Amino acid sequence: MPKLMTGYVRASGYANKVRRVLFAITRGKVNPEEVVRAAGELNQSIFEKFREVGVKKEDVVRISVDFEIQDGKIIWNYDSLQIEVYRKEEEERLAQAMEEIEEMEKAFEEAIKELEGLAEKLRRLSEEISEKVERIKQEHTGLKLRVEEDET
Repeated sequence: MPKLMTGYVRASGYANKVRRVLFAITRGKVNPEEVVRAAGELNQSIFEKFREVGVKKEDVVRISVDFEIQDGKIIWNYDSLQIEVYRKEEEERLAQAMEEIEEMEKAFEEAIKELEGLAEKLRRLSEEISEKVERIKQEHTGLKLRVEEDET
């Protein structure tokens, strides 16, 4: 069963994070409109939980929830919904959480750069292959024309 995990995020930004993570983990598997619908549904439930426990927008949270994809729809397993709250007053834990975020974001950025580099290499190789295929086609056509000329 797939799981959505936001990592550490300020409570004020949880909805955007949920939507971005959901888009990332369902890319190519679910229609984008369904992702928006499902993210909105989950975000509404999370917001209600935040109100119940008194989460403030400056608090840091970490959210995880299991889901399934059935017939192109995202079905949340709300029983698995976990919300960790790190109150602003808990500065040591907050500092640690934010440090972890920064490390993860740095690793993510490095991975993106590496993938972009690989994509560029693949693009260049693809161009080289296309050029060689065209050259072979031209040589083959040239040989074919010379054979036809020799036969006449």
